[in-house]
Amino acid sequence: MSIAPSAEDISLRELYNDPYPAYRRLRRDAPVAWVPAARIHLVTRFDDIIAIERDAATFPALDTRSLQIKAMGHTLMRKDGADHKRERVILEPTFRPGTVKNHWEPIFAGIAAELIDGFIDRGEADLFAEFAAPLASRCLMEILGLPNVDWRDLIVWSRSLMDAVGNYGDDADVWARGAAASKAINDALDERIPQLRANPDPSVVSAMVNAPEPMSIDQIRANVKVIVGGGLNEPRDATCTALYGLLSNPSQLAQILGDETRWKDVFEEAVRWMAPIGMYPRRVAARVELGGAILEPDDQIGLVVASACHDESRFENAHLFDINRKRAPHLAFGSGAHFCLGTWAARKQVGDIAVPSILRQLRNLRLDPERETRVGGWVFRGPLNLPVKWGA
Repeated sequence: MSIAPSAEDISLRELYNDPYPAYRRLRRDAPVAWVPAARIHLVTRFDDIIAIERDAATFPALDTRSLQIKAMGHTLMRKDGADHKRERVILEPTFRPGTVKNHWEPIFAGIAAELIDGFIDRGEADLFAEFAAPLASRCLMEILGLPNVDWRDLIVWSRSLMDAVGNYGDDADVWARGAAASKAINDALDERIPQLRANPDPSVVSAMVNAPEPMSIDQIRANVKVIVGGGLNEPRDATCTALYGLLSNPSQLAQILGDETRWKDVFEEAVRWMAPIGMYPRRVAARVELGGAILEPDDQIGLVVASACHDESRFENAHLFDINRKRAPHLAFGSGAHFCLGTWAARKQVGDIAVPSILRQLRNLRLDPERETRVGGWVFRGPLNLPVKWGA
C-alpha cells in the first residue's frame, strides 16, 4: 500500500474552476499526494516530473487501466521503448520543422486569412468559436489527411474524446459520447485509407499506411484519435490563451506590437502560464520513494505539468502572464521520449500565424467589457470563449 498524503479536500469542481491554488498547496505540503476525487496520485513539482520522465523503467507510460487506452485504443503515447519509438518514427516526417515550414505553413496561413476575412468588418466576435476553434480544426484535417470530414464534426469528436480521457469521475454519458466519436473517426478512416495508399502525401494517415512497415488498422485508428484530441485542443487553447494574456495586459500588448520579433516569447509564455494539457498519467512499476511519498507497483500517478509550469523553484510570480520573464524551460509539451510530436506545428500555427494575424488585422483589439471570458479545465485547460471588439 502506498504511503502518500491524501488530499481529500480537493474536489474535481475546484480543479476544473481553478486548479492553481490546489497545486500551490500540494507543491508546498504534499508534492506527491493521493487525490481521492480523481483516484490518482498527483505529482506537482517540476523536478519530480523530470525525474519520472528520465526513468521509464520505474515509471512506464504503459498502463492497461489508462483512460486514454479505454477511450482511443492503445496509442503510442501509452507505449515505451522500442514499441513507442517504432510508431513515433513513422509519424515524425509529418511534423519535422522543414515539413511544417515548407508544406503546412502556407496552408495554415491561408485558412487563418479566410477566417479573419469572414468577420473583420463586424467589429466584434468570439475568437474562440469563430477563429481559434475552426482554425485548429481545419489545420488538423489537413495534417491528418482527412478532408472527408466536416471541421465542425472534428471539434465535437475531439471534445468528446478528450472528455473521455479526462473522465476521472467515470461519467457514463461521457463514455458514450467518446464511443460515438471513436466510431465516426473509424468510418472516416475506412473511407480515406485506400485513397492515401494510391496517392501518398505528407499527412499523418498517409505516413502510417505508406511506411515501409505500415501500422495496423488498430494502430492507425488509435494514433489518429490521440492526434484528434491534442492536435485540436492544444493549438486552439494556446491561441486563445496567448490573446487573452496580451489583451489582459495592455502594456505587454503595446510592447509586442512595437517589436514583432517577440512572437516566440508570447507563445512560450502562454503555454507556460496556462498549459493546454495540464496532466498526463504514468504507472509505477517498482516500489519507489518520490517527493517524500512511498509508491508501490501499479500505483497510478498523474504528472501535473500545469503545476510544474508554476513551480516557484523555476518561475518567479508564475501566476502572472509576463512575456518579459527570464526564459526558462517549461513542461507544457512534456519531456523525454514522449515530448509532444506536434510542438513545431503548434508553434507555427499559433505563434507565427494565428496570434500575429489577429493582432495585425484587428486594430484596437480589446476584450469585450460586456461579456466575460470564461476559463475551465484541469486535465485540459483553456479559455472557453474569447469575446472581443475592435475598431474605433
